[in-house]
Amino acid sequence: MSRVYYKITEITDFGPFTTKLVLPVDAEVRAEAVRPECFNVYVERKDDTGKILKLPKSWSELDKLVESKGYCEIRDAYPSDIEGRRQETGSFVTLELKYGPLHPLTAPMAPVQFVNRYVLCDYRITQIADIQTDSGVVNGMVFELCAGNSMKQAEKFVHAISNYKEPLRYAYYVPQSGNGKRPLIIWLHGAGEGGTDPTIAYTGNKVVNLASEDIQAKFGGAFILVPQTPTFWMDNGSGQYTRTGKSRYVEALKALIDEFIANNDAAIDTKRIYIGGCSNGGFMTMRMIIDYPDFFAAAYPVCEALYDETISDADIESIKHIPIWFTHSKNDDVVKPEETVIPTYERLKRAGAPNVHFSYFDEVVDIHGLFTDEHGQPFKYHGHFSWIYTLNDDCRLDYDGKPVTVNGKEVSIMEWLALQSRP
Repeated sequence: MSRVYYKITEITDFGPFTTKLVLPVDAEVRAEAVRPECFNVYVERKDDTGKILKLPKSWSELDKLVESKGYCEIRDAYPSDIEGRRQETGSFVTLELKYGPLHPLTAPMAPVQFVNRYVLCDYRITQIADIQTDSGVVNGMVFELCAGNSMKQAEKFVHAISNYKEPLRYAYYVPQSGNGKRPLIIWLHGAGEGGTDPTIAYTGNKVVNLASEDIQAKFGGAFILVPQTPTFWMDNGSGQYTRTGKSRYVEALKALIDEFIANNDAAIDTKRIYIGGCSNGGFMTMRMIIDYPDFFAAAYPVCEALYDETISDADIESIKHIPIWFTHSKNDDVVKPEETVIPTYERLKRAGAPNVHFSYFDEVVDIHGLFTDEHGQPFKYHGHFSWIYTLNDDCRLDYDGKPVTVNGKEVSIMEWLALQSRP
């Protein structure tokens, strides 16, 4: 008889992963009786029609497609409660799965035709060794029916759609701390997170970290707004990626932001509106501050994709007063910094921009001990993934390699952002 199981999903630097499977069992199980070897976990990742997906093997092998199915490695197994919390005895068994860049089968999100989508992950958990309990031996259990999925980091966000003639979907977070009017932090997603499900826009990357207690405390509580484009921000109306520097969504995005502020007029400090985003979203960040240079208090574009050739000298003059903190990696071969951020930053500095910074990393490496490579060394991400440093608040050094300071005190990118305000 097939049994139910529960999934627990966490949003990491590499996107969402199912990290735990929680299995209801028929007896009280003791910790010493449960081992990873008692179970195996098989999964098939499928499209909406139930067909097993063929997906790129890795970011370095995008043209090599393989069927997305196989066995997941179990890292640990123990008695727990229904939420997967470890106990000495319990009527649930939690299986902790290995997850991350080297374990893509545990990801509920997949790059379907290079656009991130949540997919059907069809698990089958089979008990393959006896488990001794006080009431006898438990064996032969098979779990195939998912009864629920918990993704607590995402539960903080609410979905809505704007009322503009070209409506955009969006997600938002209302601060749970602070008093009076709070700032608004806007995040614009990358090319892979467009579509009609705003969940993808804030879970495809670890945007949820902007709502974490640590970052919220730096701002004294802040609203988070995550708009989503149906296609991609660089779409100039042609539906193609171009070097024009134009976007069909400029007016629609500004209308969404204005509408959100109006809906929360009593709680949002309009002198502290911050805009940022990665890649395509970095492009749109630059587009928005150029088109509305007196609206935003600061910008934090990441691996931004607005080609410098499309930015006029007049544009540079119009935005040089805006506090901006760029982030990019030298080995980014998707958005080449030599064509975008480096010349733009240098032009701003030559124009006398007083509060412009640029964290320029050699590469993007896991510095928090979350993921390792096959040799146990810190995992090296693709060079395009510099948003990991921004969303973890790891940016501290400027283009010259020296710490960014405010009033003589060293600051991180989020600490710096929280200090910015329009006159």
